[in-house]
Amino acid sequence: MAASPSTARAINDRLALRLLQQEGPLTAGQLKQLTGLSRPTVADLVERLTAAGLIAVAGEAGEQRRGPNAKLYGIVADRAHLAALDVRTEGVTVVVSDLVGGVLAEAALPITGDTGTGPAVEQAVALVERTAKEAGADRLHTVGIGAPGLIDPASGELRDSTGLPEWHRRLVAVLQERLPEARVSVENETNLAALAEQRDGAARDRDTFVLLWLGHGTGAAVILDGTLRRGASGGTGEIGFLPVPGTSGPPSATDCAGGFHSLVGAAAVARLAEEYGVVAEPGIEPPAAGAVRTAVASAGPATPEARFLDTLADRITVGVASVVALLDPGHVVLGGEVGQAGGETLAARVRDRLAAMSPLPADVRPSTLGGGAVLRGALLTARDRAQDELFGVPEH
Repeated sequence: MAASPSTARAINDRLALRLLQQEGPLTAGQLKQLTGLSRPTVADLVERLTAAGLIAVAGEAGEQRRGPNAKLYGIVADRAHLAALDVRTEGVTVVVSDLVGGVLAEAALPITGDTGTGPAVEQAVALVERTAKEAGADRLHTVGIGAPGLIDPASGELRDSTGLPEWHRRLVAVLQERLPEARVSVENETNLAALAEQRDGAARDRDTFVLLWLGHGTGAAVILDGTLRRGASGGTGEIGFLPVPGTSGPPSATDCAGGFHSLVGAAAVARLAEEYGVVAEPGIEPPAAGAVRTAVASAGPATPEARFLDTLADRITVGVASVVALLDPGHVVLGGEVGQAGGETLAARVRDRLAAMSPLPADVRPSTLGGGAVLRGALLTARDRAQDELFGVPEH
C-alpha cells in the first residue's frame, strides 16, 4: 500500500534530518542527491523544516555557484538541550549537550560511601542543575542516565540491589521531580557502553557482539543482529554471578563474591598485581587499571609484568569462553577501565587462549572508549530520544 502524502512527507523529513545529523550542514542540491528526491520535494521539505524551527541556514557552499542551492542548511542545535549522567558507586559525572550532541559543559562529583541517601541525591541533582546553567540551557529536554544494576524491563526503573547505593534509585525519581519538563530515563551502564562502542568505538563494523565490562564491577552487554538484548528480567549479561573455578565458593543470589567477578573485578585485579609485584603510579587512575597499564608498558619475556598479564588473561578467558559457547557472537570487546588499559596486548592474550579453548571463532578487541563509554552511550541515547520526538515534524 502506498504511503499517504502526510506519511510520505514525514518520512522524507526524517530522512533529511538524519542526513543533516550524520553529514553536517548540506545544500538543497546535496540533499537532493543523497535522498534521491526531486528538487521540488526537497525545496518543500526545506521550507517545512525551517518553518518548524528544526533547520536554518548555516552558511554557503563556497564551491558551488551562488544562488538558492548554495545555501547550507543545518539542524538548529540549540533547539533542545540534553544531559547525560554516568552514575557510579563513588560519584557521578554529568555532560550537557545541544541537540546534535555537541558538548557544552561537563562536571564530576565524588560521593563517598558515608554520604546519606538524601544528601547524595541532592548533591547529584544540584550538579546537573549547575552544569545545565553553565551550558546556557534554560531547560533540559532529555536526560539519559547510566547506572550499575538491573533495569526492570516493565517499569524502566532500577531494581533493588543490596550491593548498590540507595541514592542511585532515588536519583532518577528526584531528577524527574525537579525537571518536570524533561524526559528522564535510566539504562544499565554496560548496555550503554556497548551502544557507544557500536556507534563510535571498537564494534562499529559489527551488528552482533558482546561487550565484557572490566572495571570496578563486572558485566556484559549482548547485541545480537543490531539489537541490545536485555532478557526477561533485564539481567542479560550479569556475568559477575557466573560460577567459575578458582574462587572461594559459588556466588549467591545477592552477592557475586565467588563468581566471575571474584576473578576479574577491579579489587581482584589489584590484588593479583600485588602478588606479582606490579605497582602502578599512584593517583593517575584506578589502581587496577593503572597496574594493567604499567604491566603492558614494561612487560618483557618472563618478567613479572608478563606473568601478571598472562594470569589475568587466563581469568578473563574463562568468562569470554562461556559467553562464546552460549551466544557465538563472533566478536568480543574488552571494555571498562581495565579493558582499555590492557589494550591490544591483553586482548591478544585472551584471543590466543580462546582459540585454544573454543571451536567457535571469535575476535577479541580492546575498547577504544574505555571508562568514557558509559557517558558517551548515555548521551547518544538521550540524543536519539530527543531527535525521535522533535523530528516527528507536525503538519503545517
